[in-house]
Amino acid sequence: MSASIGAGHDGAAAELARQLRAAGVTVECHDFLDTLPGAWGRLVRGVYRAELTVAPRTWGWVTNATGGRTMSAHTSAVLSHAAGERMMEAIGGSPTVVLSTYPLASQLLGRLRQERRLTVPVATFLTDMSVHPLWIAPGVDAHLALHPVPAAQARSLGARNTLVAGPAVGPAFRPRRNDGEHLAARLAFGLPECPPLALVVAGSWGIGSVDRSARDIADTGLAVPVAVCGHNERLRRRLSRDERIVALGWVDDMPNLIRACDLVVQNAGGLTSLESLTSGVPVVTYRCLPGHGETNAAALEKAGWADWVRRPRDLRAALAKALAAPAPSIIDRCRAVDMILGIAARPEALPA
Repeated sequence: MSASIGAGHDGAAAELARQLRAAGVTVECHDFLDTLPGAWGRLVRGVYRAELTVAPRTWGWVTNATGGRTMSAHTSAVLSHAAGERMMEAIGGSPTVVLSTYPLASQLLGRLRQERRLTVPVATFLTDMSVHPLWIAPGVDAHLALHPVPAAQARSLGARNTLVAGPAVGPAFRPRRNDGEHLAARLAFGLPECPPLALVVAGSWGIGSVDRSARDIADTGLAVPVAVCGHNERLRRRLSRDERIVALGWVDDMPNLIRACDLVVQNAGGLTSLESLTSGVPVVTYRCLPGHGETNAAALEKAGWADWVRRPRDLRAALAKALAAPAPSIIDRCRAVDMILGIAARPEALPA
């Protein structure tokens, strides 16, 4: 059970589904937003996108306001009343285990477990490096984290059976084999051959201070910024007016584009950060989004996976450091599938 909000939740769900199918498991994928009544799903997606695009600072206020356990309990109760039946219909049949990659889906599934309407184990795959309280629902049987840092956060919030599973990143994301592959990747995208390239990413919607980030990078003279604007065509046109910046729209071949570049500058701590590190490309966080962007930045830095540049005057030094040192290594193999299969095989072994 994922949600079509951005690309991170669906991206993790797709990779976990691929690995489970490769292990011989039958998998059905559903969009949590489709289980909401009427136009609720479109409304949730639209409000989230508009808030991050038009007034991103308010998103930080929302994440802070929804951080209490009382709010989590209220949210799960409302979702159970409004969408419980539709969720049960979507689950259907007799699944062995239900997996969530989206916090509101976890809240609803946990409530259904508490109400004994759902009788099979529920696991949550925590897609973020930081854990907002809405990720943790009392009825969820197991929580799978990317790293010990979010695992510790989840436990502090009362999560049951928290395990470190590692990132769910597709096999196409791998380090480049040699300099020839590096050059070929650049040529495939029409990128400059010689100078270092800094890939600037801001999610599938191109949200945040991407303009300023790209120009700040260009001002350092250390790298040519290559900005991925996703579906934000306005942003791509704006950046295209600056001859120092390479502005791209939606990119289908992100593995090859990441291998073409020398470092990644990101603002949300999402899936692209994990894909870049898996590809052996260092990551720097800069001008991050309020709310989850800032908490993810702090967690990535604490884990030693990405430096967080808080002030523009520190950007040059951070870029120089990233270009000079190899990317930190992250867990090579995601163990989530083994853990999910273990939960499915022995649900009675889960602590109450």
